[in-house]
Amino acid sequence: MRISRAERSVIGDWWYSLDTSLLLALALLLAAGLLASLAASPPVALRLELEPFFFVKRHATMLVLAFFVLIITSMLTVRTMMALVILLFAGTFILLVLIPFIGASAKGARRWIEVGGLSLQPSEFIKPAFVLVTAYLFTMAQQSADKRWLLTSLGLFALVLATLVAQPDYGQSILLALIWAGLFFLAGMPWLWMWLFGGLGVGGLGAAYFFVPHVGKRIDRFLDPAGGDNYQVGYALRSFIEGGWLGRGPGEGVIKHVLPDAHSDYIFAVLAEEFGLLACAGLLCVFAFVVMRGLAHAHQDQDPFRKLALAGLMLAFGLQVVLNLGINMGLLPAKGMTLPLISYGGSSLLAVAMAMGLALGLSRRHRGEARFERTLVGMRNEGGDV
Repeated sequence: MRISRAERSVIGDWWYSLDTSLLLALALLLAAGLLASLAASPPVALRLELEPFFFVKRHATMLVLAFFVLIITSMLTVRTMMALVILLFAGTFILLVLIPFIGASAKGARRWIEVGGLSLQPSEFIKPAFVLVTAYLFTMAQQSADKRWLLTSLGLFALVLATLVAQPDYGQSILLALIWAGLFFLAGMPWLWMWLFGGLGVGGLGAAYFFVPHVGKRIDRFLDPAGGDNYQVGYALRSFIEGGWLGRGPGEGVIKHVLPDAHSDYIFAVLAEEFGLLACAGLLCVFAFVVMRGLAHAHQDQDPFRKLALAGLMLAFGLQVVLNLGINMGLLPAKGMTLPLISYGGSSLLAVAMAMGLALGLSRRHRGEARFERTLVGMRNEGGDV
């Protein structure tokens, strides 16, 4: 059914104000994720004595839900987005505080809450909310000499970071710190503060290396691969060699049979072995297109909040891709980090879909929508206070 340009319904306005090429790229990534799940997850399911397509079926179910979340969030106005993310931020922060007491333990960490037989990871959902809340606070700081907006952002960042470290989840902690620092830089905050926070970040990493044995061992194994257990990283690196340029062929990979996290953190290695480096390069091009397209919209937007929020969402998406690929290729210390829209994981898939839906909504051509900056400077209209 063709949607007329004259159609003034919600659907009509949404469709003709949408960046359809960005939507198509995201749909391609979701489809690639299903294909990757078919390739990587059956051996994992068999090792766990589950039905071979157990993870495939769950991933497909979550994929449908994720696409629905993507579309719905892309239809929201900026005001509605802010109401949603404030509620999401508050709810997920409460869950992060409660996780050490009620969370499910796995691999020495408490990061999940069991809900009706499903695992919910609140740290995934707080990321898109954190980006928009931080963008709002930094925009207020830009337009006001009041330092309380900046201090509020710093305080919220410190509180969320503390809950992640308590789990412990150092991968998400680093990602969140990079997102906050990136937004801080893009917002044009004082250089003195940038140097101060940069020094604190380096000091924090040093303290983690010396005083947290788990972190120290992973960094040591990264610096000296021969001096410790690099089981998954070693097999992941072999997959790139075994796959070559064109790959062994769909279903012909062998390394996925010995990789415990083949369907999640190391799914890119499985794709490299079965489909080859050329296919992986094509996938990276799609990721790059999404990030660059989003940043282009942010650059062109004249609204300070939309500009910063959209850039922050793309920064979070791109950084997660870089961290996952760096770990798969042995360029970064091993740490749990999913590949956005590709890896198995319901919380990650839904949270990234929400983030990209928000990005699509922010990048739309907003017909007649009042500039959000008016809200930011005091909710005033032309005649006075609202």
